Amino acid sequence: MGTTVTLIVLVLVVVFVATVIIRTIRIVPQATAVIVERLGRYKTTLDAGLHFLVPFIDKVRATVDLREQVVSFPPQPVITSDNLVVSIDTVIYYQPTDPKAATYEIANYIQGIEQLTVTTLRNVIGSLDLEQTLTSRDQINGQLRGVLDDATGRWGIRVNRVELKAIDPPASVQDSMEKQMRAERDRRAAILNAEGLKQSQILTAEGEKQSSILRAEGAAQAAILRSQGEAKAITQVFDAIHRGDPDPKLLAYQYLQTLPQIARGDANKVWIVPSELNDALKGFGSMFAAHGAGGAGGRDGTPAGAARAPRPAEQPATHFEEVVLEDPEEALRRAREEAAGASRDAEETTRISAQGPVAGP
Repeated sequence: MGTTVTLIVLVLVVVFVATVIIRTIRIVPQATAVIVERLGRYKTTLDAGLHFLVPFIDKVRATVDLREQVVSFPPQPVITSDNLVVSIDTVIYYQPTDPKAATYEIANYIQGIEQLTVTTLRNVIGSLDLEQTLTSRDQINGQLRGVLDDATGRWGIRVNRVELKAIDPPASVQDSMEKQMRAERDRRAAILNAEGLKQSQILTAEGEKQSSILRAEGAAQAAILRSQGEAKAITQVFDAIHRGDPDPKLLAYQYLQTLPQIARGDANKVWIVPSELNDALKGFGSMFAAHGAGGAGGRDGTPAGAARAPRPAEQPATHFEEVVLEDPEEALRRAREEAAGASRDAEETTRISAQGPVAGP
């Protein structure tokens, strides 16, 4: 019986000693502060390291994490200046700087920061319309941080940053904004299409211009060559006629062959006989009359038996010079130079006429 009691007492002593040691020795981790009270009153703040307390007299009131912390608050309905209700999510980055103030100045600093954020956010958003709210996040964040930092300074809390995580306008407003954005994109697409069409038309017009210029130059060269060819042909025909020395009878015969071609055509209702026809018929008739009167007259209409006039010596065959056409580019250049010279002469004449007669000495 005595041994059992001794054993129980020994166990109680060991437990008491262990409890005393546990309450006496206190190890504080890095970036952590421990608030210690002695007999219900603040005694000290323990930093990182090994500390010794008075057992059953000193008591740990709170352990404060000194690292920067992040807390996200649920969405809060806020009314803008244009009477639209928007839902805003906020994120707060804070850090305890005074563990004693954070423990004794406010019961729950997390709840205090949340309520202060909500009220400050409503004051700030209430002075802005929806457009400003959506485009002025940096301004709102700065105002919130300033107000929260001033209010939480006496709590031993420093607000490092405030962010608006989401701003959700009403569903009807979101639909209107999407339609407006779609219309803006359609307008930009139409502008780009119009710009592309404009550039395409400009390039097409430039191409048509160059093509017209080239066609005009080709037509000019063709006209010059055609006129040169016609001039050479007329010159050769004229020289051939004069070298052949045709008599009036041949000309009268050719004139009679040309008359039916003049009268040909459905539009010719009246045919006027030219006065030169009588002379041609007289010459042509005299040729046949001389041939019939002489009987066996010669081919040239002389009477039979009459002495034939000596014919001139046979003319040698006429050889025409080879026609050499002028170079088209050279002809076009020469035509342009002649046109430019004529323009300069006209301008000089106009200038002299405008100046009036020059007075004599």
